[in-house]
Amino acid sequence: MSFREITIEELNVNPVTMFSEGWALLTAGDKSDFNAMTVSWGAIGEIWGKHSMFVFVRPQRYTHDYCEKSDLFTVSCFNSKCRKELSFFGSKSGRDYDKFKETGLTAAYDGDSVYCEDAEIVFICRKTAKTALQPDNFYSADIEGCYSAKDYHDIYVGEIVKILVKE
Repeated sequence: MSFREITIEELNVNPVTMFSEGWALLTAGDKSDFNAMTVSWGAIGEIWGKHSMFVFVRPQRYTHDYCEKSDLFTVSCFNSKCRKELSFFGSKSGRDYDKFKETGLTAAYDGDSVYCEDAEIVFICRKTAKTALQPDNFYSADIEGCYSAKDYHDIYVGEIVKILVKE
C-alpha cells in the first residue's frame, strides 16, 4: 500500500486517541543512521502560526540523542494492530537492537526523514523548539507520580511540514 499527502484540514482522526489507543513511533535521524521509539504521549496544535506536533522524550532514551542532532522527526501513527511490535520499540533500546529488523516493521524515507511504512498516518515535522519539564512547574500533584525516578521528559515541538495517510 502507498501513502498520499493530505493537509491538516483533511485530517480525520482524534489526536488524543491517536496516541493513547493507537500509539505511535517517533523516529529521528536520516537514512544512514536513525532510531525510533514508541510514544503514547503527544499532542497536535497551533503555536507561533504553525501547525505543530508535540512529543515527549526522556533524556536517557537513545532516540533523544537523534532528536537533538536532527532537524526533522516523524511521528508514525498506528491503529491497535501493531501493539506487540510497538511494545518492543518502547521497551528495547536501539543501542542494542535493530528494532525494525526484530519486529518486521519497515523503515521508509521521505527526503531526509525516516518513518514507518506500516503506519496509517505519518507526520513529518521540522523541530522548532524544545523545553524541559520541571517539577516546580507542575500545578497538579498527581503528575509527579509519573516520575518516580525523577526522569522528566523534554518536550519537542515540531512544525508539521507534511502529513501522509495510507491509501
